[in-house]
Amino acid sequence: MRQAGRSLPEYRKLREGVAMLDACARPDMIVEITLQPVRRYGVDAAIFFSDIMVPLKAVGVDLDIKPGVGPVVAAPVRGPDDVRRLRDLEPDDVPYVTEAVGELVGELGDRPLIGFAGGPFTLASYLIEGGPSRHHEHTKALMYGEPALWAELMRRLSAITLEFLRVQIAAGASAVQLFDSWVGALSPEDYRTSVLPYTQQIFARLAEYDVPRIHFGVGTGELLGLLSQAGADVVGVDWRVPLDRAVQRVQPDTALQGNLDPAVLFASWRVVAERTDDVLARAEAADGHVFNLGHGVLPTTDPAVLERLVEYVHTRTAG
Repeated sequence: MRQAGRSLPEYRKLREGVAMLDACARPDMIVEITLQPVRRYGVDAAIFFSDIMVPLKAVGVDLDIKPGVGPVVAAPVRGPDDVRRLRDLEPDDVPYVTEAVGELVGELGDRPLIGFAGGPFTLASYLIEGGPSRHHEHTKALMYGEPALWAELMRRLSAITLEFLRVQIAAGASAVQLFDSWVGALSPEDYRTSVLPYTQQIFARLAEYDVPRIHFGVGTGELLGLLSQAGADVVGVDWRVPLDRAVQRVQPDTALQGNLDPAVLFASWRVVAERTDDVLARAEAADGHVFNLGHGVLPTTDPAVLERLVEYVHTRTAG
């Protein structure tokens, strides 16, 4: 469950007075925050605590993550000179990642650690817009109007993302997950032309490591077939598309991840159980299923409900 820790009181206490990007660069905090949901909920895998902007910060992009706003870039990308300033990521740029992953692998034992990175379109949107955007107008204007510059930006971002995931795998991550959160803002044709070649390259280069690869985006119901063409072993499905319908859209032999609506957790337990049963029943049509929420845990979610949900799914799927 992405962002499973942010509803925990122990997480909020640990983060008091510590900026997000500072927390993501401290091995002790990375380890503790990664382990908190595992201890509390008993989930089957840990998700590495980081942020999609960490590798961009590491290569020198002037940015911050402002509470209540999100990532804010001081000098948005507007032309070729801005793109050229994006250098490659080197392992020495993120030594805290290597250290934290190594310690986590030791702490987790047989429980897998899932590595984490942001997808190239989402990173591009933050860089071009200068922060969160509802319409991605500057991003699309560059993508439509300057295809050569867009291609160079995506090439550089893909290389940064790939190296960030490689660092985590080299340190011991058991699987990797690529979050292209805002790619659902694109039409299928725009995704096929302007994004798919780069995500395909990322997953193809990761294939040599023989670790499971997971791909997820929000609002991607119309893109699920294309997302599965990118080459991941598992495609995440948000809550908008029933899993039995998603099966019909993805490539054969593609496992699915998802997809309980995070807002359902605010309803009565009877509703939570009914909706969970529905997800599990629909997932029977898939070539493999990882139960999960359809997006991140909402910050005000009751941890007790999440704990009960994990226990319920384990009971329903035992054996």
